[in-house]
Parts: sequence; structure tokens; C-alpha cells
Amino acid sequence: MLPEHAAEVLAIYQAGIDGGDATFETVAPEWARFDATRMAEHRFVARDFDRVLGWVSLSAISDRCVYAGIAEVSVYVHPEAQGRGVGRALLGAVIDSSERAGLWTLQAGIFPENAASARLHQAAGFRLVGVRERLGRHEFGGGARWRDVALLERRSSAVG
Repeated sequence: MLPEHAAEVLAIYQAGIDGGDATFETVAPEWARFDATRMAEHRFVARDFDRVLGWVSLSAISDRCVYAGIAEVSVYVHPEAQGRGVGRALLGAVIDSSERAGLWTLQAGIFPENAASARLHQAAGFRLVGVRERLGRHEFGGGARWRDVALLERRSSAVG
């Protein structure tokens, strides 16, 4: 993922936000903020010629050294590219990069209503740790409601 992909990456992120079941965010951030919160060596785009079809990134979960091997994964696919293996390829790429870097755990927070994302992660070796009930209020569609978040994690068998 490079700065020249910024507009398409953020547009795909906004499409996920607009769908209502991807994140608590209500608007995609400016590129500088997005860029600053993602691990540079662990973010990728899937492209079809000149068009970005989706993206994946890892974010540190803490600056404490004990958590240095744990990251949160985000994966978003353009609505027109969903169901074509883009998410699977992106998730595979970031798992590979994380293991090469010595990360031992990837985690994902997924709204339970986002069954496609849960299936994608589980197919990539993530397991359901639990559901955090009423974790946050989600401002969406002119209203707000409490949302549960399923916590999934993937422990690397390659990193000991």
C-alpha cells in the first residue's frame, strides 16, 4: 500500500463504513492519520490493473513491549470485488508478513452481523475468543445503538 493508493483505499474504507457492519467509525480519516496508525511493513492492496480492489493492514494494539508481537488486522474489499477471493488473498499476505516479522498473534474485532468477515477470518485460522457485549455505541443511519463485537484471534504456529 503506497501513498498513490490513498484515494482508493479510503474510498473502499468509506464504502465499508457506509455499509454499517464493518466498524464503529463514521467517516474515513484523512490519509495522514490513516497512514500513521497502520504498520508500514504490514499493509497491502489487491489490484486489478490500475484499480484497487481491496486492502489489508495491521495496527499495533499497544506500545507496551509485552504486546509487541500482537497486532489488529483490518481488511476491506470493494463491494464490486467481494466474493472473488480478494479478502482471502489479502489476509494471507498479511499473515505471511506478520509471521516473517515475528508477530505471534493477530486479532480482529468483528460485528457479529458481519458473517462474511467472520467466515473469512475463520477460514484463515482465526478462532472466536468471545463476544464483547454492548462494547460501544454505534452512530449510524441517523441513530445510535449498542453493538457487540466478536473477538477473533489467530496464533501463529510459525512463531514460537
